[in-house]
Amino acid sequence: MKTIKVDVVNTEESVFSGHARFVSLPGEVGELGILAGHTPLITRIRPGSVRIEDENGDSQFVFVAGGILEVQPRAVTVLADTAIRSTELDEIKAEHAYKSAKEVLKNTDSNTEYASAQAELAYATAQLAAIAQLRCRNRKY
Repeated sequence: MKTIKVDVVNTEESVFSGHARFVSLPGEVGELGILAGHTPLITRIRPGSVRIEDENGDSQFVFVAGGILEVQPRAVTVLADTAIRSTELDEIKAEHAYKSAKEVLKNTDSNTEYASAQAELAYATAQLAAIAQLRCRNRKY
């Protein structure tokens, strides 16, 4: 099976770089699946999991908190605001952030604090969903 070069980077480092058979991730208007030879595309991505099926058929997961996807026939580049390897996701920290954001939303009168708490809530919710998704996938194997 043909492969495609995949790079997932955040503002500080490269989180994944290698060749893959298949990549799936949350696009702005729905889930995207990418194989070698895909039509060129640039789009925004939503918070969620990037699944990378490597050359051996093993899946690797990276949580992204939004960003930009560029697809070329031989390369996929994910420029993420935040990108975290699945092994580095912290469920307790995400749950704490979720609860804190909910509390701020309930108790603030400030539009700025409310908007900030909404963004934090969306980020924490996406992380918790990614963790739950990974947990379900791990049970299948």
